[in-house]
Amino acid sequence: MMYPDGGIVDVFILERADSYTLTDFGEALAWLRMQTVNPRRTRKQLGLIQDVCQTRGVELHHGQLILRSLSFDELSDGVTRLAQAVVRVSDIWFTMRMRSFKSTSEEVNEWLLERSINFKAGVRHRGRSGRDWTIDFEIYTYRRTSLLFLLSTGSRTAASRLTDHVVAGCIDLKRSQIHQLHADSVSLVSLFDDNSDVWRDEDFRLASEVSEVALWSQRDKLEAILRAT
Repeated sequence: MMYPDGGIVDVFILERADSYTLTDFGEALAWLRMQTVNPRRTRKQLGLIQDVCQTRGVELHHGQLILRSLSFDELSDGVTRLAQAVVRVSDIWFTMRMRSFKSTSEEVNEWLLERSINFKAGVRHRGRSGRDWTIDFEIYTYRRTSLLFLLSTGSRTAASRLTDHVVAGCIDLKRSQIHQLHADSVSLVSLFDDNSDVWRDEDFRLASEVSEVALWSQRDKLEAILRAT
């Protein structure tokens, strides 16, 4: 099982006198903490974490997700259950990300409407690997169709992970049937929300190798990319 950024979930087995204990050694909450500039979790986030633990029958103890007093025969099921809890906890990142992301997404939506550019939001396409990717905006103009990824976050750590995610998506989609069949009329666009100073030159460089890069602060250039002018 994997974290949202593709990292592998680790589960550690501790042998006790007559039983086994499973723990993530705090990696789930540490990963979650790295996704935001504010290390403190909100009451809602804490409630979501507790809900995950109760649903999976997992204990939250000093920042660790733990399963105690397991027999040898219970280990296999326990490892799966704890790993699932780690994944569910890491998914809380999406609720954190959407707070800042939603406003920018709405701005892009309104801007496309103002420019009379046809689009669909939240479209899913399958890459060559078989993985489904969510495209923030699929945009249609006279000359081309653009698959646009919106990169928006207030966290430097999350910015790097988000760039890696978009780059992976672009590579997978470039090799997919949809891109191969319409190579001349389909473009991939990475739109950076540069209202927050969290992006590195490396982020722009990586994205530019697999897509056309646009900045939200430079809307005229974005429109030129979308209209292929």
